[in-house]
Amino acid sequence: MPVTADGLPETAAHGDPGPPPGLVVVGRYDEPVGYAVQRPRGADSWLLTWTVGGRGILRQGRTETGAGPGDLVVLAPGTPHRYGVQQGADHWRFWWAHCGARPSWTAWLGPHGRGDGMYVVTPDPGGDGPRARIEAAFHRMLADARWTGTGTPPETAPPETAPPASAPADDRVAVAVAHGTTARELALCALEEIVLLTAGAARGTRTGTGVDPRVRRAQELIAADPGAPHTVRSLAAEVSLSPSRFAHLFSRQLGRSPMRELREARLNHAARLLESTDLSVERVAAASGFASPFHFNRVFRARYGTPPGAYRAAGPMVEA
Repeated sequence: MPVTADGLPETAAHGDPGPPPGLVVVGRYDEPVGYAVQRPRGADSWLLTWTVGGRGILRQGRTETGAGPGDLVVLAPGTPHRYGVQQGADHWRFWWAHCGARPSWTAWLGPHGRGDGMYVVTPDPGGDGPRARIEAAFHRMLADARWTGTGTPPETAPPETAPPASAPADDRVAVAVAHGTTARELALCALEEIVLLTAGAARGTRTGTGVDPRVRRAQELIAADPGAPHTVRSLAAEVSLSPSRFAHLFSRQLGRSPMRELREARLNHAARLLESTDLSVERVAAASGFASPFHFNRVFRARYGTPPGAYRAAGPMVEA
């Protein structure tokens, strides 16, 4: 029997096991003092929360963190967790999503690991950064998850004015379950944008911190088009350095060579194509910059522990 938003509680209850694995569920809550959820066995899927207002507190295993506006907190499945309104706060307004994590998210969240399967991505204090775009992506995720797959895809409603914490529950809660491949993939794409935006603008992880602008520019060129025929010589020319000077500077600053950076970018790009398209493995290899399908199969298996065909067969909901 398919699960719908009508079959889920308006707000998660104490001891609620969470949505079944394999679902993509997104919601927005604005909870008053006293709200708390505890799952002694954890959840069966990943839980992502992004705080809009007030403050929350989350505990996973023995690791605990507070969550204020702009904070993304990610909890891996299978570990006991608890979350709720932080003591002293009058409410906690937040977006949340339960889903399987795409394998490519591991690299983006990894630097923000706190232990026990908790990842905390805090915004740079220098400004609002991409907060408006992140909230718009959550609204788009909610709209896409509600789409039945027939007719015209829904337009994303503009973010509304936040209702007060004293408002009726129906005004403070929105929940949607994505049904069908298209709705699920659109919702996951919006969530991937959220993970990328928060990680890219996070405190202490911005690429501009301590990195030579020429190295940063080379990284941007690789990330923008991993399948292009980049070489040390071509990248060095783009940043007006000799190949030897560029390779030395890049490796010294980032701890990996330009070609290692390129290979990782190509493998991540290939993984996303396998997750979200029906291109043949040979065409995925070519689109990702691998001249030989045999070589692509070998390095992909070394990186992800499974050949490309088996990786795709596992489906886009493979957990990291």
